[in-house]
Amino acid sequence: MTATAPRPRPSRTGQPSRTGRPSPAGRPSPIRRPSPVRRPFAAVALLAALFSLVSGLLLAGAGPAAAHAALTGSDPQDGAVVATAPKEVTLTFSEAIAVGDGSIRVLDPSSKRADTGVEPKDLSDGSTVRYGVELLPGLPDGTYTVAWQAISADSHPISGAFTFSIGAPSETTVALPSEEVGGGAVGTVYGIARYIAYAGFILLVGGAAFVLGCWPRGATARPMQRLVVRGWITLTAATLAMLLLRNPYTGSGKFADAFDLDGLQAVLDTKPGAALVSRLLLLGAAALFIAVLFGTYARREDAVEKRDLTFGLAVGGGVVAAGIAATWAMSEHASTGIQAGIAMPVDVLHLLAVAAWLGGLVSLLVALYRTPDIGSEAVRRFSRVAFGSVLVLAATGIYQSWRQVGSWSALTGTRYGQLLIVKVALIVLLLAVAWFSRRWTGRLTDAGTASGASVASDPSESSVTSESSVTSESSVTSEGAAETVETADDVAPERAAQLARQRAALTATKKKRIRDADAERSGLRRSVLAEAAIAVVLLAVTTLLTSTEPGRTEEEAKGASTAATAPAASGPVNLSMPFDTGGRNGKGTVRIDIDPGRSGANELHVWIDGSDGKPMDVPELKVALTLEAQEIGPLPVAPDRLAEGHWSASNVQIPMAGEWKVDVTVRTSDIDQVTIDKTVKIG
Repeated sequence: MTATAPRPRPSRTGQPSRTGRPSPAGRPSPIRRPSPVRRPFAAVALLAALFSLVSGLLLAGAGPAAAHAALTGSDPQDGAVVATAPKEVTLTFSEAIAVGDGSIRVLDPSSKRADTGVEPKDLSDGSTVRYGVELLPGLPDGTYTVAWQAISADSHPISGAFTFSIGAPSETTVALPSEEVGGGAVGTVYGIARYIAYAGFILLVGGAAFVLGCWPRGATARPMQRLVVRGWITLTAATLAMLLLRNPYTGSGKFADAFDLDGLQAVLDTKPGAALVSRLLLLGAAALFIAVLFGTYARREDAVEKRDLTFGLAVGGGVVAAGIAATWAMSEHASTGIQAGIAMPVDVLHLLAVAAWLGGLVSLLVALYRTPDIGSEAVRRFSRVAFGSVLVLAATGIYQSWRQVGSWSALTGTRYGQLLIVKVALIVLLLAVAWFSRRWTGRLTDAGTASGASVASDPSESSVTSESSVTSESSVTSEGAAETVETADDVAPERAAQLARQRAALTATKKKRIRDADAERSGLRRSVLAEAAIAVVLLAVTTLLTSTEPGRTEEEAKGASTAATAPAASGPVNLSMPFDTGGRNGKGTVRIDIDPGRSGANELHVWIDGSDGKPMDVPELKVALTLEAQEIGPLPVAPDRLAEGHWSASNVQIPMAGEWKVDVTVRTSDIDQVTIDKTVKIG
């Protein structure tokens, strides 16, 4: 009988003992790789949480619709009282809009349609954007509500409502939605999808550019491959979500309408819908680019062939990236307003520069944390790319700021301008941190990486491997005789694979230890992580800017609205002034019409409504006109009572055009009297 050699005791960790013997039961124990560094996951989780927090705060502060086209005027005006029913109602906007059936509705006091129900007529003339709807004939007296809903030229939905009265105001039962179009849960989800789409674009384009232009060997690194592929998946998913949500976002606000085929068809016929479909088609081409980059390009060894392939990928990838960026430029801010032909290519350059800088920054962060082999030359190449991107961002950003803001008052007095100031501050902070990164980059050497690469030839590792191999072979032979009938040929491949994994784990561990001991590389990782954190906040603010009304448009709309309250010489002047004499039943509203509202003879009508909205008679009513700039007046006007709560004066002479102050004195009892005034422009 042949004696069997005693088995050595296995180690506590379940790993082979120093003799290389497997664990009990004759099964090779699995080689436990060193646990991956927790910092990369913590860093990614920190950035994701920061992005979510900033996005949530910004979304909470944003208005529901963030309208980019504004209603600047109407005929009849908001709150006006006209003697006879007009034939049509017209609305004037600050920029081009897209309308359809039901975009402008006129409702009578009982909430029934008072317009003909046909698509609004385009009455635009030159730079004036105006639409109108015809009214039904023979409309009775009362208060009518005009409700409108449209899509501005930069793809954002807008809506609103106002009232006018025929004859005299009346009560109305019109119930309009309390939530503006583009708001609610659908609006929130759509806004998040916009944020995610920008983030996916930056990871896709910036990651691919980093590999192709800064670190070609990174094409074989799995972390870099995952980063770019996840960017593609993120952008594709966000684009699909936006395409499906576009109909409820601009319409009903209900998630169920996302799968309405008629609504989807209507979306495809619009400029934003066409842009989203074009983006999906370009993403198909981007998938082919990714396959070549991480397939054929990564495996290519010949230097000449690889250089030619690099040129082809750079040209093709640049065209695809510019095309994807153009889907934003052609459907948002850049596509409308002044100098749209210049603004769109500038916007494309701006987006590409953002992707190259911020996307490359994230790629560098992943490479520093997850791959031990990135060298100093790759880091320096990215530093040069980042510097060039910042120059492009500065040039294009200055132009975009001038175009969208236009004045210092809009920079500080509008939400868009205030967000732009925050964005500039974040960029300055990011550049300050980047300065520290450049200092670390200047000190960076490849000593750590080279040392790590030499670990594979470590004599101690070779001796351990040889000893383990020999001992393992004898052990398998002994145990095979005692327990199984397996042959050495059956076990050798499995054991060889196990040893290969062990060698790889040991090599990676030693590389990481050497890399972490490199102070310059550790300092660079920390500064790049800080840059990435700031970039997350910057991306959120930048995305919010694209859904905020530009400062120039907001100020123009305010100016037009102010002009509407002080009508020009071509139309009658309509005033509405509340009063309170302090006595019993002393509250009410004075409404004044001055027609035609220009120098010369005018008709003046005055209506007084009580606090209950009904006509109100008062013992005394006086009107006076004063042109303070020319020291003319006060010119008294004594209107005659025509009916309960209605006074009139004819042939009221207004000597010249200017800003006239209209004083109205109302006496409701022997002792209760008040004088109110308002300044209007009379041509």
